[in-house]
Amino acid sequence: MQIYKNREAAGQLLALRLSNYANKENTLVLGIPRGGVVVAYQIAKKLNIPLDIVITRKIGAPTQPELALGALDPRGEVFWDQNLLMELGIKKDQLVDEIEAQKKEIQRRETLYRKDRLPLDITGKVVILVDDGIATGATVQAAINYLKYLKAGRIILAIPVLSKEVLNILDSNIDEMIILQLVEYLGAVGSFYEDFHPISDEEVIALMASS
Repeated sequence: MQIYKNREAAGQLLALRLSNYANKENTLVLGIPRGGVVVAYQIAKKLNIPLDIVITRKIGAPTQPELALGALDPRGEVFWDQNLLMELGIKKDQLVDEIEAQKKEIQRRETLYRKDRLPLDITGKVVILVDDGIATGATVQAAINYLKYLKAGRIILAIPVLSKEVLNILDSNIDEMIILQLVEYLGAVGSFYEDFHPISDEEVIALMASS
């Protein structure tokens, strides 16, 4: 088990594995806020390619907010974990308020993080999708679905740590995976970092502004 000093260190290690994409005009990096943007910034900086964000939000269970039943993408589409919904006996209409709350949060973050900056055009581009780790895969799968909707040319998933269970779910949906650590059981993503402090809106804004 490898422990990363922080998200920046994990991003630098991923950049080494992605070096063949350096200075490519048709390639860009998309970070999933908030933590994924810190990792993505290091990749974009090292490879000298553009950085942008794709904001997806977890749909938590009514009595267990940290348990992802699905995830919402920027167009308002939800990727559902159908097996988990059935296992818990939860109906989608029980989650209407949660979905609306997460739609508002996506809109808030889009406005706050982008300022006057328009989203990058990803049509036909090679997109490197980045997060700081994947525990359940819901938010990443929602992002992948959104990128396919926007007609990305190729999707490369670059992740410091991922569980084998999630790998089996995601593997057929993307073109390439760069995974630094593949583990049997992930648990908490933060357990793979010495420093895993919560990333603030201000940190994301600063990274976007300097990219």
